[in-house]
Amino acid sequence: MTASQRLQYKTSIVTGSSSGLGRAIALRYSREGSNVVCADLKPTARPEVPDEAEIETHELIKKEGGRAIFVRTDVGDARQMEALIATAVKEFGSVDILVNNAGVSLEARSPAACHLVNEDVWDTTMRVNVKSVFLGCKYAIAQMLKQEPHPSGDRGWIINMSSVMGIVATQDRPSYCASKGAVSNLTRQVALDYAKYGIHVNAICPGYTQTAIFAESTTHVASLDDLQKSHPFNGPGKPDDIARIAVVLASDDASWVTGICMPVDGGYTAR
Repeated sequence: MTASQRLQYKTSIVTGSSSGLGRAIALRYSREGSNVVCADLKPTARPEVPDEAEIETHELIKKEGGRAIFVRTDVGDARQMEALIATAVKEFGSVDILVNNAGVSLEARSPAACHLVNEDVWDTTMRVNVKSVFLGCKYAIAQMLKQEPHPSGDRGWIINMSSVMGIVATQDRPSYCASKGAVSNLTRQVALDYAKYGIHVNAICPGYTQTAIFAESTTHVASLDDLQKSHPFNGPGKPDDIARIAVVLASDDASWVTGICMPVDGGYTAR
């Protein structure tokens, strides 16, 4: 546990929690005092990431002394997302933080210009990357509006995972760029609607970060050397670089922050 405990007495839901950014965020949230509801299609990480596959995220949290459960969730399915919120409330009494992190980057394996993109790739990307964010916001906000405000006056914190590709484009990834652009602007729109209720809605826009998807990108999209050069401050990031910012945006440190799409990218978008 950390000394700061900035998320004490809060319950958080993190989608896509079994690996990568979601796992890093779930672990850091727990270390900051939050109860954590881990949501994913399965509790185990991808087998090509041995460190993550050793122990499930929610079990690691409990091993460290935190409180966590796993809820199997298809984030593109409305009934399952609604049930996820209900399960969190049943287990921990509230939903204070939602991190809409689950996502796919199918074009990392098979980059293609727009006229060559398979329609199924487009549809799957939009379902997982965009519809899930809409559903998460829809059901989490409905619950937050029922709850009494925190002592700060805030009713909730939502963090959506966008991307630097939600700010600038890149070659041969039209569905991914479109989906992350949608996440960025949906974040702004929802933030405006619910500011008066004390619900913060922000997005993080990571640069290339060293996850399993990163390995696919260096194989099929760009060389490691190119990605190093495109992130002038220390090269590609690590999952915990994103997790630390996710803590800030879910804490009182961000008391006057809503509707932002924050690049965390080692200078990628400053070029």
